[in-house]
Amino acid sequence: MPESQKIAVIGLGSMGYGIAKSCLRDGHQTFGSDIDLGRMRSFQEEGGLVGDLNKFVSVIDAVVVVVLNAEQTRQVLFGDEGIVQNLKTGAVVISCATVPPDFAIEMERCCAEHNVHYLDAPISGGAKKANSGDLTVMASGSLEAFQAAKPVLDATAETVFELGNTAGPGSAMKAVNQLLAGVHIATMAEALTFGMTQGVTPEKFIEVISNCAGTSWMLENRAPHIAQGDYTPHSQINIWPKDLGIVLDIAKSAQFSAPITAVALQQFVAAAGMGLGSEDDAAVAKVYARNADLKLPGEN
Repeated sequence: MPESQKIAVIGLGSMGYGIAKSCLRDGHQTFGSDIDLGRMRSFQEEGGLVGDLNKFVSVIDAVVVVVLNAEQTRQVLFGDEGIVQNLKTGAVVISCATVPPDFAIEMERCCAEHNVHYLDAPISGGAKKANSGDLTVMASGSLEAFQAAKPVLDATAETVFELGNTAGPGSAMKAVNQLLAGVHIATMAEALTFGMTQGVTPEKFIEVISNCAGTSWMLENRAPHIAQGDYTPHSQINIWPKDLGIVLDIAKSAQFSAPITAVALQQFVAAAGMGLGSEDDAAVAKVYARNADLKLPGEN
């Protein structure tokens, strides 16, 4: 049994909650924080610690930040009630949000000014793998940051890619992943609804295409949400305008054209404009269905 550490997980959404549960299951004293008090109560019922983080922060060994974006990450770390200034020397911040590489580099530098390590550690795998402790982590940072983060990584990840000895490469790799993931979701929705115009039901689409060369992990994971008419958010539409926007910002700075990413981004922007932002990202299919006058499963 590994030595118990004191870990704080900030952001108890679909991924953060699973990370917090995995740390708890591995024997660590785990504090959970979220703006949703219901999520905090649920975590407390599972044996986690909740309450005012400022009362715990000085003894915390590792802080896992699983919020939406760079702005929220900065607020958690260095805002009016930012935690970094109160962390003990040698503590580590494990930053999991999708952010631009330059932002990760800045956060590493700012943390170092307070003698706190920073691990640029975007994650992939979805809520199911977060719950089981089997995430993939695309990480970069100093040797000391990796060593300080090891108990958390051991508890939460099946695979940890060590991509560099400074922050930045982890976030760069996550941008590559998000380009593919966002495009795959939008393309899945396009193919599924195109099939409907040809008499192919969503159920038959999944049965056949998941066994053909056109399949993808995203197709097999998200298409069932459409077939079931269940858009309970495992990953929200609202994530993709941000993440694909980051990809295009990086592409612009590299003078790289990414036209397929741009088209996929517009489909998610359209979905958000339809009021679907808080629904599961498979709801991007509703954009195609509306334009083709189709009725998806579960729609009247």
